[in-house]
Amino acid sequence: MNEHSFILPSARRWAIGDRNKNNDKYKRILEAAAKIFADLGFHQSTISQIAKTAGVADGTIYLYFKNKDDILVQFFSDKTRQVFHRFKEAVDSGDTPVEKLRNLIHRHLWEFQRDPNMAIVYLAETRRKNRVVEKQIRTMSKMYFDLVAEIMEQGQQDGTIRRELYLGLVKRFILGSVDEAINTWLHSEGQYDLSSMTDPLMDLFIRGIGNTPSRNTL
Repeated sequence: MNEHSFILPSARRWAIGDRNKNNDKYKRILEAAAKIFADLGFHQSTISQIAKTAGVADGTIYLYFKNKDDILVQFFSDKTRQVFHRFKEAVDSGDTPVEKLRNLIHRHLWEFQRDPNMAIVYLAETRRKNRVVEKQIRTMSKMYFDLVAEIMEQGQQDGTIRRELYLGLVKRFILGSVDEAINTWLHSEGQYDLSSMTDPLMDLFIRGIGNTPSRNTL
């Protein structure tokens, strides 16, 4: 019997799982899975390793999850709910579009710094071609792009953001830059404060790399 073949009666499994998604074991399993996925990679990880790290029996996993794929899906769904609620709070606390963007970038970096396992799993899965969590990653990207688009549109209306910018490119530029900052920090093994990259990133986003070029030099 392997991690994919252990089956409980579906009605019992999902009745228990749905009722207890907020309990300690469910959360421990998700956190244990994040650690194992981050340390070993998703495909090299097993249900037994996750169960051992969570301090539960192998069979207990199946009271909450269908299989290893479902653990990853639930992990992304759970983190999306938590993180984007905090992202929205950070954006709403800003008075101007530039402040809102800075708050979003700072919160993004801070959330991933405080949860390196989430950062590793997220970046690994977003770079994988055949992704178990394709739907979840698309949802996360859309939510992030929607936040950025809202900020950009406000800035274009009040004149703090250039109106001629191609919004689709701007959204991808911002998310890609932040993702790369996180990736570089992970490769450094956390040797510096990731959130300290907020202002350098904001300088790049708002001022760009040009030295106040005139139109005839572009």
